[in-house]
Amino acid sequence: MEYIYETHLHTIEGSACSDAPAKDYIERMMKIGYSGMIVTDHFFNGNTCVPRDLPWNEWVELYCKGYEHALEAAKGKDFTVLFGIEYCYEGDEYLIYGIDKQWLLDRPEVLNYSREELYNEVHKIGGIMLQAHPYRERGYLKAIHLAPNVVDGSEGFNAGNPDHQNALCYQYGLDHGFLMSGGSDIHHINTKFLGGTSFPYKINTIQDFVKAFKAGDGIPVYTRDADATDAKFLPVSECPELTSTDQKPTLPVIWH
Repeated sequence: MEYIYETHLHTIEGSACSDAPAKDYIERMMKIGYSGMIVTDHFFNGNTCVPRDLPWNEWVELYCKGYEHALEAAKGKDFTVLFGIEYCYEGDEYLIYGIDKQWLLDRPEVLNYSREELYNEVHKIGGIMLQAHPYRERGYLKAIHLAPNVVDGSEGFNAGNPDHQNALCYQYGLDHGFLMSGGSDIHHINTKFLGGTSFPYKINTIQDFVKAFKAGDGIPVYTRDADATDAKFLPVSECPELTSTDQKPTLPVIWH
């Protein structure tokens, strides 16, 4: 049996670029066929909607509301809601899994961590750090920043990006022997082009997710139209448009 998890999701409670209340995701995701989702709102140094002038404890409390609202809405349902964050540096963003609200409350200095320091601190508590959409290009970005030595893997598919950028991400993962995740980077409830990470068994906790990912048991999957009557998730590895391209990035690539 296949269990599919959304690993990259934004809510109106935590991300300035999302218009989706966390609670509204549950029924929609279950209908599409997901077994669960990980809320990864933009952190303090990214496109958060939480006021940055708040005291740290108050900021963290508000930042976690998207996850908490989704968790409450999923009570009594066969659907798993987990917590993560999306941390930004110079436009390069990292999905952090395995930490929780208390970890954040205890570490206001997290805002000053270098990439290596963040990686090491996450590892200390058994978490993992994946680079999100490594070859993403946007008008507000001046370069592509890659840090292959301080990640546990990378996003091999991100439904928020065009096929050729996903193919570059997939090739990057193969070139570095990375374990790869798939995710939608979803910001809006009715998005149709979606991704996820498929496992052959159920994931109940974020520790389960970390263990399963590190074991290599997850594979990136996608669906072009989640609302189609015959919609189903397919392995990214079997789609040439998402795995192979001769197109080069237009932005300069900076290695860390």
